[in-house]
Amino acid sequence: MSSQHLDQELASLGAKAADYAARHQIIDRITWPNGARVAVNFTADFDAMLLRRLLNEPPMQLAKGEFGGRVGIWRLIELFNRHGIKATIFTPGRICELYPQAVKAASQSGHEIGDHMWEHRVPDDAVLERDHLEKASSAIEKLTGRRPVGTRSWHTRSLLRDNGFIYNSHDTPDHRPHYISDADGSRPLLNLPFHLAIDDAMFFSFTWLGSENEAQRMMDPDHVFDIWWAAFEREYQQGGYLNVCLHPFVSGRALRIAMLDRLITRMKSLPGVWFPTCEQVARHCLETNPPRLSNTRVH
Repeated sequence: MSSQHLDQELASLGAKAADYAARHQIIDRITWPNGARVAVNFTADFDAMLLRRLLNEPPMQLAKGEFGGRVGIWRLIELFNRHGIKATIFTPGRICELYPQAVKAASQSGHEIGDHMWEHRVPDDAVLERDHLEKASSAIEKLTGRRPVGTRSWHTRSLLRDNGFIYNSHDTPDHRPHYISDADGSRPLLNLPFHLAIDDAMFFSFTWLGSENEAQRMMDPDHVFDIWWAAFEREYQQGGYLNVCLHPFVSGRALRIAMLDRLITRMKSLPGVWFPTCEQVARHCLETNPPRLSNTRVH
């Protein structure tokens, strides 16, 4: 590689780093309410394999989603209620039609119902995307009496902001809560990150989306317990944040519910652990660590 070419590569990397810095604001030293050392969001993607329905997957695969809607979600609600945890249930609009009683029960128990797209996808067409977001928000509002203010989706950030959303919980450029702005640094939206290492589907999803044999995942729950406890312990020591991503059709199985029960019990044995909804974390961040505004007008 010539010196000139290397200089060009370094300049390109520098430009990308500058763009990243302009668009991302990390909340470096966040303090939690009442002196808590760590905030733990328990979140559930209640999609009941809706994506598999759209992909016309075989009935035996779709049956897993049915289990999540008929059994798994109820077990998770009972687990959270028993431990006094307020979780966030990210729910596609179509699920409000398929399993309305479960969505209502979660909301009535004090859990946040967040958006998870209309049918677990975001259309490429901007008009249709707006229609999907509105239909999903309206479906959740009809069941719970409250429009969602948070989402786990890849909806356009500007569309989310225009529709009153205060956070997304999807992107993972950092392990801490952070703001992601438009290219010019304007109109930031809070992101509450989760990581695939704290996502049950990465450990317990046998025949995941028709994957090849070498990609199959069926791990011992005790092993996952050790991984997730280590992740929590690290955040606890640093005074940080952890977002645990669950799926009712995955973690709703009895053996995995038992593992989660042990994990939560052990977390609660330490002082200063806060188990809020994602909305509670978002409003706390917005109040105590609002985004820095660029010279560009922010709406």
